[in-house]
Amino acid sequence: MDSSHELETVTPSTAVESLRESLMAAGIVLPSLGIDPAQPGPGLVKLGSIRPDVAMKLAQVVKRGTA
Repeated sequence: MDSSHELETVTPSTAVESLRESLMAAGIVLPSLGIDPAQPGPGLVKLGSIRPDVAMKLAQVVKRGTA
């Protein structure tokens, strides 16, 4: 997905599943990952709270992906 139009049409459930699969492939689990039901409209993805070691692993994966 490269265009902003495509990003605007992504549903929260599709985004959650895609993110969950990508994180699992990197060995990362966000237990609270889900859809924020309190948001009106198209909704938001809720990432939740994570332990510091998981946050560091996530930061390392993102950093590798942007290099």
